[in-house]
Amino acid sequence: MGARTGQQYIEGLRDGRRIYVNGDLVRDVTDYHGYRGVVRELARHYDRHHDAAFAEKLTFASPRDGAPVSNSFLFARDRDSLEQRIVGERLRCEQTYGLMGRLPDFLNAWVTDMAAVPHVLGAKDKKFAENAANYYAYCRDNDVCMTHTLLDPHVDRGKGPDAQQGLHIVRESDAGIIVSGARMLSTLAPISDELLVGPFLPRAAGEEAYAVAFATPMAAEGLSFIAREPYDLERSHFDRPLSRRFDEGDAIAVFDNVLIPWERVFVAGDIQAYNTMIVSFPGHVGLQAAIRGTEKLRFMTGLACKLAAVNGRDRMPRYQEMLGELVGYIQIAEGIVVATGNELLRRAAATAAITGDAVDASTSLDIKPGVHPFESFVGGAAMRQFFPHVNTQVCDVIRRIGSSGIVMTPTEADFARPELKDTLEAYVQGPDIAAEQKVQIQKLAWDAVATQFGSRQEHYEIFFSGDPYIVRMMQFMAPERSRCEALVDRLLADPGAPAG
Repeated sequence: MGARTGQQYIEGLRDGRRIYVNGDLVRDVTDYHGYRGVVRELARHYDRHHDAAFAEKLTFASPRDGAPVSNSFLFARDRDSLEQRIVGERLRCEQTYGLMGRLPDFLNAWVTDMAAVPHVLGAKDKKFAENAANYYAYCRDNDVCMTHTLLDPHVDRGKGPDAQQGLHIVRESDAGIIVSGARMLSTLAPISDELLVGPFLPRAAGEEAYAVAFATPMAAEGLSFIAREPYDLERSHFDRPLSRRFDEGDAIAVFDNVLIPWERVFVAGDIQAYNTMIVSFPGHVGLQAAIRGTEKLRFMTGLACKLAAVNGRDRMPRYQEMLGELVGYIQIAEGIVVATGNELLRRAAATAAITGDAVDASTSLDIKPGVHPFESFVGGAAMRQFFPHVNTQVCDVIRRIGSSGIVMTPTEADFARPELKDTLEAYVQGPDIAAEQKVQIQKLAWDAVATQFGSRQEHYEIFFSGDPYIVRMMQFMAPERSRCEALVDRLLADPGAPAG
């Protein structure tokens, strides 16, 4: 098939899936009022791959038949292929302003990474590595829109996965594994084609039934989803410019004796493979996340600057300092993208030394054949620490600059009332800007940080890669801390050159 059109994407969603939303059982999400806006936005995303203005930057030739496919599936094996990925992912994130954490690029990168670690998935049985490679090729050549679900339900966080009613293997058969239980948090689930179940927190000995990774169609028999209420209330572009286009939806996935065919299983009871899969990834996921985080930071910084301009605060040193700091963060973020790309090449080369794949390492740095540099993971650190921090900061700056001005804003309908026109122009106008244009920027700021959509965006970014507490504890146990302490020990043991 190759890259799909927007209409093909929409038709693919009409598969009879079971999505419960606000008490309704929704079988056709394309016609549900809470999802129509984001479905249209993703259809535009797919159509860009056929637009002459974008296609060359967004696609590459499938190795299977030469058909154009999304370059979010391209293995970064050398500088040229890395640059192709960066150009395509940056363009797709620019077009969605970095606001879609589960833009199809993210899971496309995920299955690309998964296909790159056969030595992990196939350590005990090569069929699981072959399954991952075949599934990657299937997604690439059919342009599958995926989401994933990684976490057990939060029943009692102080106990193991059995107490959480977590997803587990009930039994095995010649046809595949039968699974039951629940997983969360499945962002984009209502409007995806397939669900990829993967690892996040490690499993312990005795939890083999919960060490499972696989992919399944959204309409699989026995699979249903309980979605949160949508934030798209079908308001106008003026009143809710973000909520109406970019609300991806989140859901709990509920499995009731769902059969997963063997060819779609990647881990089945292998705790070692389950626990080491993600940390073994070369880093296509980290690169995509860094690019999206950078583009979102750029958009939010631009919004903060525009907001300051419409109320005159861009001329005040206090606010100039705030905005200048955000601009500096963008420059740091661009450096993170470069570093994450270099790291991806290093890790891909190290993986190739293990698996025997052909990778051009001549343009990457510090290659140690056969040694996977787990301790160096710039993309992961950026995803877990840098971008959540700066996103929270830019939201705070927008609130401080907007203050009460973004709280009390007229609606588009108010401006349409003839008797209010002069009043609004007199009392709501800004420096060198008409009232209606000023309010449109203020309402954009409100939607970005204070509506249900905006609040969820900030919360989502904080927990994008897990609980910040756990993330920092993992960093505390990382090898880097020992290297830091070793520097202090060296200085204490070295009095320096003798006097005189």
